[in-house]
Amino acid sequence: MNVGDELPPLQVHITRDQLIRYAGASLDFNRIHWNERFATAVGLPDVIAHGMLTMALAGRMVTDWLGDPARLVDFSTRFTRPVVVPDTEEGALVELTGKVGALTEDGLARVDLVVTFEGKTVLGKPQALVRPA
Repeated sequence: MNVGDELPPLQVHITRDQLIRYAGASLDFNRIHWNERFATAVGLPDVIAHGMLTMALAGRMVTDWLGDPARLVDFSTRFTRPVVVPDTEEGALVELTGKVGALTEDGLARVDLVVTFEGKTVLGKPQALVRPA
């Protein structure tokens, strides 16, 4: 693992059906994630994806690349912009890229990620610390 190594890019379509399944799995039934009328009433443009779902996609990208989820030591981010999920078959396209940004003194690698929706970042400074093989 070297600084500059790139992870394979990932594109994921998030649909309203997936939001309902994620709500059941996470027990997060906030209406902004499934009820368009409620979401717009509170000032959102439409139903939005769960921030933790978006973060999980970034984590999946890293663990798929590592091949062993146990090598993921730490993962952090900030939620900066919502992913608006239209009521269509294709839903919202989330695009993810990443690369090794640094090697630490204690033998870990910092992976810097970029997660975008409609060309705008939706996660602020998403980073993973991983243990090289």
